[in-house]
Amino acid sequence: MTATTATAAAASLTAEQALPEPPFSPQLVEEFVRHFVRAVKTHQLYLPNNPIYQRSIDGLRTSFTPMWEVTTELVLQISESEFRWMGRSVHHEGSRSESLPWVFYKDGLRELTIMQGFEQDEVATLLDIMQRVRKASPDEDDLLTLLWEQEFAYLRYRFIDIGEGLGGDIMDAAEAAAAAANDPDHPAPVISVSDIRDDVAETERKGIVKLEELDGSLYFLDEHEIDYLREAVQKEQTLNLRRNVLTILFDIAETQPAPEARDEVCTILEQIMPHLLTAGDYGAVALLLREAAVVLTRAIDLSPAHRQRFAALPGLISNPAVLQQLLTALNDATTVPPQEDLDALFEQLQGETLGTILSGLKQTQRAELRTMLERTAARLASSNTAELLKLIAADDEQVAVEAMRRAADLKTPAAVGHLLKCLSHAAVPRRLGAVQALSEIGSPGALRALESSLDDADRDVRLTAVRTLSTRGHRAALAKVEAVVKGASLKDADLTEKMAYFEAYGLLAGDAGIAQLDGLLNGRSALLRLRVDPELRACAAMALGRIGTDKAFEVLRKAADDKDVRVRSAINKALRGGTQ
Repeated sequence: MTATTATAAAASLTAEQALPEPPFSPQLVEEFVRHFVRAVKTHQLYLPNNPIYQRSIDGLRTSFTPMWEVTTELVLQISESEFRWMGRSVHHEGSRSESLPWVFYKDGLRELTIMQGFEQDEVATLLDIMQRVRKASPDEDDLLTLLWEQEFAYLRYRFIDIGEGLGGDIMDAAEAAAAAANDPDHPAPVISVSDIRDDVAETERKGIVKLEELDGSLYFLDEHEIDYLREAVQKEQTLNLRRNVLTILFDIAETQPAPEARDEVCTILEQIMPHLLTAGDYGAVALLLREAAVVLTRAIDLSPAHRQRFAALPGLISNPAVLQQLLTALNDATTVPPQEDLDALFEQLQGETLGTILSGLKQTQRAELRTMLERTAARLASSNTAELLKLIAADDEQVAVEAMRRAADLKTPAAVGHLLKCLSHAAVPRRLGAVQALSEIGSPGALRALESSLDDADRDVRLTAVRTLSTRGHRAALAKVEAVVKGASLKDADLTEKMAYFEAYGLLAGDAGIAQLDGLLNGRSALLRLRVDPELRACAAMALGRIGTDKAFEVLRKAADDKDVRVRSAINKALRGGTQ
């Protein structure tokens, strides 16, 4: 505190001490003004149905009761930064931007008279007016106009016309002089032009700024100063106030151990999240969820109740209904929000949302949104194996198939048992998804499970199983493959399936299968060869090529001049493949 400030404060204290004793304690007025200021601020932040708002209004109305026991009206004088009562300061604010007295003072109000009965209905009306004034643009009605329109019964106010300025003061003085001239007992004072000129000069000395005193040049700033201002303005325009507010709230939660403060922070965070989602500020929601986790680790003095409320915040976005609505909104939006904001938000999703994410994949039309959901699904699946295994048996077929794909990507051995159960499911997409997942996992258990699909009713399921078993060299499946090759089931199959089973037989049987394949390809007589389907003979040739030994090539060369073009083509291809 400077010497000048200290002197002014001492002088003010001395002046108040010299005032006559008030009719009742100033503390009653101070308490009322404190509740009034708090109610004005609360009215700006919360809706009328909010508990914090209701408590603030109730506190304000309660503060009237002790005053009305000792008086029927309260008169407050208003300065730029103070409310005063009977010459005493009952409320002081240093900053104009946050000062409630300044809101009244700047629009010309200098005194408020509040009468008993004001606290019933009119107090809420005044709070509404204060909120409108603080948010009003320069071309909207000022505070004085809004007060005049309401026609208060229990509130009076005194104001000065700040628009008339010095001219109004001179006119008031002239009117007073004219009135005194008609009063013989009070001779009129003499007002000279020099007196008026002195008054004008004194007013100017009090701080009125003249336009001509300013530098009107367009080039009074240096180039680097202009660049700095431009960058500062741009930064201010792009500033995310919501995220700043969230940071402040979490700072309060960490540094203010008072239960009331943390209760209020938790309430605000719980209420603000739906608004942030509606506004599309997904980055702010992600920040909220991240900081909630940070508070749980840093604020070691959190009560169990507060710890539970902070820990429950991620569950609000992980709620299936909320998440489903969010995915629908993103899919229907004209533009997708910034990718980093979406990634940050979906990073906070919990394991139980995996099913909703997998369900959203089938509905998503946007490529960029689908890519993001794929990444999220992979992350959740890798860290929540139990949830993934549960979804393999989900009622929603699309979710179940997507869960199988995630298990395949992760090569999860624990999924083999659940996939084996799906191999007997009535729905073909589930059986096919299970076979494909087992093929990708490729563990011994997965390959054993695939053996049961070699005689599946669906062609694609059989093809996937036989190709996987052969390429993986699972010789335990040879007996089933050989039974198909020797049996009659392939007669009605297409060429692709026939070839898949014969090639699998060649890979698994090796030289032991040459005799069987030689009999199909060459036969013991021309008549026998004619009885064999040419496609089966061509497939036998390809199987011998898969065996790839000298003995197998010798069998192929015996039929190199076969009359059927399909057989000759298969033999030539098998021989070329074997010599490479």
